[in-house]
Amino acid sequence: MIESAAATTTPANDLLSDRVSSALAASPHVPGGKLRVEAADGEVRLHGNVTTFFEKQMAQELVRRLDGVDRIENLLQVSWS
Repeated sequence: MIESAAATTTPANDLLSDRVSSALAASPHVPGGKLRVEAADGEVRLHGNVTTFFEKQMAQELVRRLDGVDRIENLLQVSWS
């Protein structure tokens, strides 16, 4: 499940957060685990756990390609268990 939480609630931030969450949920390279997305004014923060560095990088690359994303803070943690 991908959770979405806009840092500052505005229609534009909510839309960006929803677009990022939807793109991550649809990706075969990002686990369906619990990830959290924060979006504000073109900045996106990714929170949660993934199982490999590849998944962490793929999540970032997927988000980087979305319109409206100016900056990404990838706070995903790699959990080996």
